[in-house]
Amino acid sequence: MWNYEKRLQFPVKITQTNPKIAQVIISQYGGPDGELAASMRYLAQRYTMPYNTVAGLLTDIGTEELAHFEMICAIVYQLTKNLTPEEIEKSGFDKYYVDHTLALWPQAAGGIPFNACEFQSKGDVITDLTEDMAAEVTHR
Repeated sequence: MWNYEKRLQFPVKITQTNPKIAQVIISQYGGPDGELAASMRYLAQRYTMPYNTVAGLLTDIGTEELAHFEMICAIVYQLTKNLTPEEIEKSGFDKYYVDHTLALWPQAAGGIPFNACEFQSKGDVITDLTEDMAAEVTHR
């Protein structure tokens, strides 16, 4: 069972919109090395982990990644909140806006939607832990 605290792990207080930066940061939301893939990787792998201590650790890491996911959501939301139509068009945010308005939707910076193929879960201890270590090197 998880205990959810209704606050961000680290406060996000952005006062100026910046849709150009939001288009880059959104990759940390739903890109191949983003927080959504990271959390799903750990939370999926925990079920086939034969060692209870390691399975518990994967659960802890997966929920920690969800906390990061929540902060990225707050960042993107605050960077795009109350954009004017002119700002949307000028920044190139219009392509995203057409499909999602200012709602948060997981995708990579290049516009590719999140896909579960972004992470691996094989059920083999060595393979899964190697995947996790490799992902942490690119997951920033």
